[in-house]
Amino acid sequence: MFGTSATGRPSPLIENYLPAFDVSDYRETRVRADPDRAYAALRSLDINRSRIVRMLFAIRALPARVRGGVPAPVPPAKSLLDQALEIGWRILEERQGREIVVGAVTRPWEAVVRFRGLAPQDFIDFEEPGFTKIAWSNRVDAWESGFSIVSLETRVLATDPVSRRRFRLYWLAVGLGIRLIRIEALRIVKRDLERGRPDLETKRTLTSRA
Repeated sequence: MFGTSATGRPSPLIENYLPAFDVSDYRETRVRADPDRAYAALRSLDINRSRIVRMLFAIRALPARVRGGVPAPVPPAKSLLDQALEIGWRILEERQGREIVVGAVTRPWEAVVRFRGLAPQDFIDFEEPGFTKIAWSNRVDAWESGFSIVSLETRVLATDPVSRRRFRLYWLAVGLGIRLIRIEALRIVKRDLERGRPDLETKRTLTSRA
């Protein structure tokens, strides 16, 4: 089953990389801004400005700290995209001013998660057992005059049944936190674009085969 937006719009760029998936999480919100301005806000998004996100990251780091690891440093003030690229994610494709797709292969259930970015065609062809392929898309669509739709989508595909079972357990443990981060991301973008305006409705669809 493919994820689609609440308005029925497909996400063509992410379709190029993960047309089939085990889990898809899609969220969108309408903002009072033209697409170019909305995309600039989305691409420069710094989710560490959210207290909720900082708390969730601190909780994620607790197991390593309990085992005597080094406490996680305070995240620097930089965009989510820049942070992702620094830890191994790779831009798979970008339609400037409208959509960007980022991907990596990883084992998210490990205590220390490593992300391996691949070239676009290598990502599409990757089938090595023991991994998940993850792609996420940030997109902006023009809406009625003066408005845009900002959307976030993540798709995950395990490369074998054992990895699928491991990811299922991982998702049960952290899925809620990941969804909260994405809700916060849209809230920050909306606030930046509509400072002082009441929030408009955020729409959500969630599909899962995990």
